[in-house]
Parts: sequence; C-alpha cells; structure tokens
Amino acid sequence: MVFIFGEEMKNSVGRFIAGRVSTILDNSISPSTLRFYSSHSPPSSSSKLFVAGLSWSVDEKSLKDAFSSFGNVSEVRIMYDKETGRSRGFGFVHFSNENEAMSAKDAMDGKALLGRPLRVSFALEKVRGVPVIVPRLPHT
Repeated sequence: MVFIFGEEMKNSVGRFIAGRVSTILDNSISPSTLRFYSSHSPPSSSSKLFVAGLSWSVDEKSLKDAFSSFGNVSEVRIMYDKETGRSRGFGFVHFSNENEAMSAKDAMDGKALLGRPLRVSFALEKVRGVPVIVPRLPHT
C-alpha cells in the first residue's frame, strides 16, 4: 500500500493507518509493510518538480524561462485538457540534477508567475495498478 504525507508523521500515522486499514479489510497489516512518500523532500534521486497554480497563459517556454535560472532545465511539460486544449493549470519541470531541483523548489514555491502563485513540490513517480491512499485525518 502507498501513502502520501509528511515525513514527521510517518511512524505515528503509519501505526494509526495500519490499524484502520486492518479493521476495514479484516486483515492484519503491519506498519512496516507500508510505504510512505512525502512531497516536502525529494524522493530518492528526484530532479523532477510538480508545478501547480499555472495561469492559462503560461506556456512551456515561459515556464522554462522562470526555472532556468536555478540550473539546466532538461524538459518542461504542461498538461492540457484533451477536449478544450486549455492548460489544466499544472505541469512538470525536469532538472539535470537534484541540487538544482531543490534550489528551484525552495525559491519558486509560493512565488507568482504571470499573476498566480505557484505551488512547487517534488513529483511522485506514477504508480500503475496500485491504489494511492491519502488518509483523511479527523478535524481537531
């Protein structure tokens, strides 16, 4: 099973989730069998950033220009709606190494690009055929 949330909560939330999932599935699940991912720190050897909050007027060139001051940008992809052809408001920026990606993430997260604040995090690898469960924590 795959869970996505911050590293600092890994142990206590892992035990909580394992208990809840075990109850739901009528099965015994150990917290040690769970895998955790965090978008706050890079997954092992990640130089790919997820960039959300893009204005519809942002294109690949303007996104590359915004991030190229932090290092060598090897690829930029903006995701578009298949029916309308309009930007879906997010994309990916690939750097040639992890340090450049880390610098860009730290500097650009929350900064405005063409009037809209960006949300930048490390991209998670696609997981095919495996459910990604993001737990809902009770409101306190």
